[in-house]
Amino acid sequence: METTSKPKFVYVTYIATTPEKLWEALTKADFTEKYWFGSRIDSDWKVGSPFKIHTGVADKDWLGEVLQCDPPRLLSYTFRVAGGAEHFTRVVCQLEQHGPVVKLTLTHDELDEKDVKFFTGISGGWPAVLSNLKSLLEGGNPLVPRPC
Repeated sequence: METTSKPKFVYVTYIATTPEKLWEALTKADFTEKYWFGSRIDSDWKVGSPFKIHTGVADKDWLGEVLQCDPPRLLSYTFRVAGGAEHFTRVVCQLEQHGPVVKLTLTHDELDEKDVKFFTGISGGWPAVLSNLKSLLEGGNPLVPRPC
């Protein structure tokens, strides 16, 4: 029996902050708008609770459900574009203290191997979002500010 592995996207960055500050940046709605290009993440972060990223673009919000929440170490949720494919993917954020910095490993998996457009989108999107987050936490400003 032949098994095929589904594609996944993994991004690792090191941020000069504490796990607690990084956790807050990942989970507080007001803070997410500062680095996620104006998009706002809303959830109460309880396992089984809904998760939504308000993009401000009709039918382009992202939806999901919280799968795991272990502050300030592990956060996982399902993910799909509202009005898009019915298939949910999964995002996992792992935070690990490494001396004076925190290693953030983001894995986006359970991807549909046929949806090249989605994979291309997250391959460009996650590095931009997480680079903005890193710059904001370390220097006080994102690389690319919130659009007007």
